Amino acid sequence: MGKTIAEKIFDAHLRDEPFAGTKVLDIDRVLCHEITTPVAIADLEWRGKDRVFNREKIKAVIDHVTPSKDSKTAIQAKMLRDWARRHEIQDFFDVGRNGVCHAIFPEKGYIRPGFTVIMGDSHTCTHGAFGAFAAGIGTTDLEVGILKGVCAFREPATIRVNLNGSLPEGVYAKDVILYVIGQLGVNGATDRVIEFRGEVVDAMSMEARMTLCNMAIEAGGTSGICLPDSVTVDYLWPFIEGEYDSKEAALADFQKWHSDADAAYEKVLDLDVSVIEPMVTYGFKPDCVKPVGEMAGTPVDQVYIGTCTNGRIEDLRVAAEVLKGKVIADSVRGIVSPATPKIFNDALAEGIIQVFMDAGFCVTNPTCGACLGMSNGVMAEGEVCASTSNRNFNGRMGKGGMVHLMSPATAAASAVAGVIADARKI
Repeated sequence: MGKTIAEKIFDAHLRDEPFAGTKVLDIDRVLCHEITTPVAIADLEWRGKDRVFNREKIKAVIDHVTPSKDSKTAIQAKMLRDWARRHEIQDFFDVGRNGVCHAIFPEKGYIRPGFTVIMGDSHTCTHGAFGAFAAGIGTTDLEVGILKGVCAFREPATIRVNLNGSLPEGVYAKDVILYVIGQLGVNGATDRVIEFRGEVVDAMSMEARMTLCNMAIEAGGTSGICLPDSVTVDYLWPFIEGEYDSKEAALADFQKWHSDADAAYEKVLDLDVSVIEPMVTYGFKPDCVKPVGEMAGTPVDQVYIGTCTNGRIEDLRVAAEVLKGKVIADSVRGIVSPATPKIFNDALAEGIIQVFMDAGFCVTNPTCGACLGMSNGVMAEGEVCASTSNRNFNGRMGKGGMVHLMSPATAAASAVAGVIADARKI
């Protein structure tokens, strides 16, 4: 019997199996940010175990509230900053050099096919786009990862989602993953890996694949994953060209992680995306999705474009194309947060930042702040936000607020219209 990519990664990283079905894996990357890591740091200090297993495999960033908004968040940032300096963590990104974790770490070339990646953040599954097993973990597991470089998992079964057909004009990766979550449900992939396959995935950029994998957790998945291919090689080539004689050699090496043709899946979902429309969420769960036409006309107070889901240059280009030459509605405040300094600079060089500002958007530094209702775009009670983020939980972006998830194109169109709107009609 063949094996899935997840099973191959587990086999290659197996350190121990203390109980049947519980596998302790060696970890290639331990990622850290200032919200969840300080708790782990404090506990390790209290236990007299203030050590790191490998400073080169640990990457850290201040990204959720940046710059700090009050004394409490300043303390969290200081704890991570002091810890990184104390242990000589070279890949630490402080204010001014920092970006959204799940955007800046791939951008720096830290994630590779076949890697195991953990972080105290549920959207760590984003990194599965590179053919890695990447999972969000709790504080205790994060402590062990920092200290010993291992993490225990139950080996997950895999759900294969075949995305067939071709994307209609005006439909993007965000629409696809919202549609998939609508099909699976918020618990449909609990303790499972979602393996995204098919001609639609093959045609996607790495940015689009990261959007797919980013929201695997919203269907309950431990990780989303794509098979590494020439698109992966092209993205990583500036970081790996010294390791391979050619791109063809890199591709041949990466293919060892491909799922076998006779691999066993718990479920296979075949979806023809040719028929889907831009999607929008309603209610307070990510699987509450409708075509934009059924949500059109819903008033919005705020439009937010950014986050680890849709804050990359590809996303900003799409939104700017909709906004060019237009001004957002007087009733709407628009906020855009490029996900990393590089993305910000690229958007500046391409004139995209100017398009946003001319349209009436507030352009902020790279930050996660608005997404989880901590800074840079928190809503008041009763307000509605059209957002390119990944969660529409009750109170997610502010107590008593409503969040509608959508693509950057739909968000930009909604900013112009002042209500949820189909970008294809703007």
